[in-house]
Amino acid sequence: MEESRTAMSLVCDVLRLLSVTSLGLYVGAMLTEGFVLVPYWRSLPPHEFFRWYAANDQRLLGFFGPLTSATALLAVTAALVSLWEGHPGRWPAVVAAAFSVAAVVTFFLYFRRANASFAAATISADDVALELRRWSAWHWLRTGISCVALAAALLSLWRLG
Repeated sequence: MEESRTAMSLVCDVLRLLSVTSLGLYVGAMLTEGFVLVPYWRSLPPHEFFRWYAANDQRLLGFFGPLTSATALLAVTAALVSLWEGHPGRWPAVVAAAFSVAAVVTFFLYFRRANASFAAATISADDVALELRRWSAWHWLRTGISCVALAAALLSLWRLG
């Protein structure tokens, strides 16, 4: 019994570590997008921005979609196994999962529509600067949420007690 408990504890530890790793990658990608891509987009004239976004929309979705989904899935899984195991870091793991899910929710609340309007150029050229400011604000909110998730996931690795 003790041997199987040790093996299960190891699996749970690996899941918490994978959650931290994926959150670190996700936060790094979000910071790169915020510090590199968004300023670049804002520097472009509207017609060039629409052309760039239409050409790269599927690449962005193909990169961020799986990364975001895997990150949230790993955080939720780590929280569930931490609760099941009674791990001392279970509550920070639950916080990490909740904030990871909140980051996913922002896509459905704002980004899905905004990104589609950029790719299809359905907003007026005069409104691009305003929409990119709005997009940036939502992005930094999502990045902050993700940083909280990462910090909580890191705390979940500690064995307190």
